Amino acid sequence: MSTPGQDAWRLATLALDLLAVDPGGLGGLSIKARAGPVRDTFLAALTRLPAPTLRVHPAMPREALFGGLDLAATLSSGRIVDTAGVLAGGTIPVLAMAERCPSDRAAELAAWMGHTDTPLIALDEGADPGETAPPALLERMAFQVSLDGIGRLEAQPPVTRDIATARDRLENVITPREVSLTLTALAARLGIDSLRAPLLALKAARAHAALENRDKIGEIDVEIAAKLVLAPRATVLPEPEDESAEDTPPEPQDQSSGDSDGETPKTQEDILVDAIRPHLPDDLLEILAARKSRLAKGTGAGQARKSNRRGRPLPSRPGKLGQGARVDLVGTLRTAAPWQVLRKRGDGPVKVLPSDIRVKRYEEKSDRLLIFAVDASGSAAMARLAEAKGAVEILLSQAYASRDHVALVAFRGSGADLLLPPTRSLVQTKRRLQALPGGGGTPLAAGLKVAGELALHARAQGLSPTLALLTDGRANIALDGTANRAQAGLDAITMASWLRSEGVPSIVLDTSMRPDKALVQLSKSLSATYLPLPRADARQMGQALSHGLDA
Repeated sequence: MSTPGQDAWRLATLALDLLAVDPGGLGGLSIKARAGPVRDTFLAALTRLPAPTLRVHPAMPREALFGGLDLAATLSSGRIVDTAGVLAGGTIPVLAMAERCPSDRAAELAAWMGHTDTPLIALDEGADPGETAPPALLERMAFQVSLDGIGRLEAQPPVTRDIATARDRLENVITPREVSLTLTALAARLGIDSLRAPLLALKAARAHAALENRDKIGEIDVEIAAKLVLAPRATVLPEPEDESAEDTPPEPQDQSSGDSDGETPKTQEDILVDAIRPHLPDDLLEILAARKSRLAKGTGAGQARKSNRRGRPLPSRPGKLGQGARVDLVGTLRTAAPWQVLRKRGDGPVKVLPSDIRVKRYEEKSDRLLIFAVDASGSAAMARLAEAKGAVEILLSQAYASRDHVALVAFRGSGADLLLPPTRSLVQTKRRLQALPGGGGTPLAAGLKVAGELALHARAQGLSPTLALLTDGRANIALDGTANRAQAGLDAITMASWLRSEGVPSIVLDTSMRPDKALVQLSKSLSATYLPLPRADARQMGQALSHGLDA
């Protein structure tokens, strides 16, 4: 009897064999595994592919991957000389650290995959469930295998198969029409909205039939294709059959009919669903939620900003000399080189025009600043101030672990105070928070004003501010310090609209026992996430705030 690890290894190596049979049609293979002996054994089997492999990295220069202008040869010869990249060398690229591939490089690789018959092997070393290779690449690769959970003893070298004969037989494999309909219906049932998925599954079924010396796609070929291609792409769990009908007495059967068992035969689609159900992960919904959260919030760092000094290099752009710009010498010469035949008169120097100037660009991630605006008024102190302090302390610990900056604004009495400027000191922040007094009115507008001014100042210093407002919403002190509940509400809406116009992301945590409609309206004016937690303790508040800030 085989173990689950042996079954997973058998399917993974089978996917590699099918890719070797039809490398151009199946597109490629994504391997999710950390570095280790199991992955080394699997990578050693890549020799059965029709071409040798070459390890590439997503941070390689574009010219090194896709080719481009040979600047030295062009300038010396006076004519355009192109150079070929490593992707044009007849080798199969193995993309290391695919989970770190940026979206622009993934788009370039996806375009390359659409114009070549060379497959792509992606090494996904992500540790988190949502940390995967770019969707643009996974969309074009038929197989996504995971080597996690496979023991070293279970990862035996795969059996050698006649790949060349199967590749010759591939063109003659007959594809029944109902196979395409079944795979398309199954993809829709699994929540797969891409039409490329059933097409890849159909090609995988044809490759499996050719590998098993069959001239026509059979049921076992469709089942293997569904397990390898459609199951990893599932976004919903197929509902199990309704077993309540088994307790209902069967209706009398017509003796004249040949059906005496009274059971409705299963369709091919239902059989396939039962076959691939064990291959769906038990925590599919959690994995999809983590992946969606990661795509929504990116890397968790601050905002991406264009810079001309430091950060990740971006393609250069046309520009002018001066104003602190750094000239991309190679890019400038690349732009000017094709025109030298027309510009030069004899053997003179290289002629560069102002339109040829290219300046360097970089993208840097700014540090995030979490601004906590805490309601310390009398109503909040009597109700939920203790829980709010505990929630902020939980968020402080998480911010310290991620090296975020933290600031604390408290509003009570007739105004608001900046108790703690932006800092990374966890001890100092907790000390100020514990010493936060409570009592007095609720100058909500003043709290928003001080927090907004701090956010704009921090943004000018290169930080990415995010506002977390903890209040019960009962504003009763106007911006001028007078006790006027109506004017206090209007001032709060005005400050919220100002923060929204400045593009400051915000989250509002309603700490009152009875959520107020006025705070809901304030959240809309802020364009903020509104979280009413009337009975939550500090831990639940902290979890809600953490989820809201990362969304």
